[in-house]
Amino acid sequence: MPSPHNTFAARYLSFISSTEISVPLPDETELLYPYENHEVQRVMKLYYHKYYGDKQKRIFLIGINPGRFGGGVTGIPFTDPEALTSRCFLDHNFTGGRELSSRFIYDMVDYCGGTDHFFSRYFLTSLSPLGFTWRGKNRNYYDTPALMKALKPWLVKSFQNQLDMGAYRHIAFSLGQGKNFKIITELNREYHFFDKILPLPHPRWIMQYRLKDKENYLNIYKDELTKAYEEAE
Repeated sequence: MPSPHNTFAARYLSFISSTEISVPLPDETELLYPYENHEVQRVMKLYYHKYYGDKQKRIFLIGINPGRFGGGVTGIPFTDPEALTSRCFLDHNFTGGRELSSRFIYDMVDYCGGTDHFFSRYFLTSLSPLGFTWRGKNRNYYDTPALMKALKPWLVKSFQNQLDMGAYRHIAFSLGQGKNFKIITELNREYHFFDKILPLPHPRWIMQYRLKDKENYLNIYKDELTKAYEEAE
C-alpha cells in the first residue's frame, strides 16, 4: 500500500488547499473559492482518496476553470452534487441543480468502464484550478485580455505543480476545441508540458447543441482516451 501522505490524492489535496492568486483580478472579476468550506474539504478528501489513493500516473483531461454549479460547489472539477451521490456514492449536504458538463462527463465515465476504472487512468482538471465570476455569472480565465495577462504566470506555475502529481507527458486532452485548446497549445509550445495535446468537444457544448448526437460523442471520447492510454503502457 502506498503511503497516504505521498499518493496522487495527497499531493492534489495539498496543492488545491494552498493554491491562491496573489495579483488583483481586473474587470470586476471575482474569485470562486469553495475550498475553505468544511463540507467541501471533507467530501474532497473522500473523493480523491477513493479514486486517487495511489501513485499511478494519469492522462490529464484539461478543462477551463471550475463553474458555479459543478466544481464551484463541490470543489471537484466537472462534478456536481448529483454526480457525487448517484455516480460516486458519496454522501454530502450540498444543494444545487445539475450542471450540464458534469452530466456528460459522468455519462462518459460510465461509458468508459465506470468511476473506478476511469479515474485509475485519467485525471479531470482545469488549466485554472480556481474559478471566477462576473456579476454573478461564470467567467473564464481568458474572457478579458487584462484577466488573461494578470493570470498567465500563475496559470503556468499552478499547472506545472499539477503535472508533478503524476501526469503522463506523451499526451493530454483539452476539453474544448476553441479558446481553451488554443491557449493550452500556445502555453505547451512555450513550456513543453506534453508531447502533444488533442482537443475534445466541450461537454457543455455537446449537451447544449449536439444532444441528439450524444452517443457519437461518447464514442469519440472513448476511442481517443483508450488509444491514448494504450500508448502509455
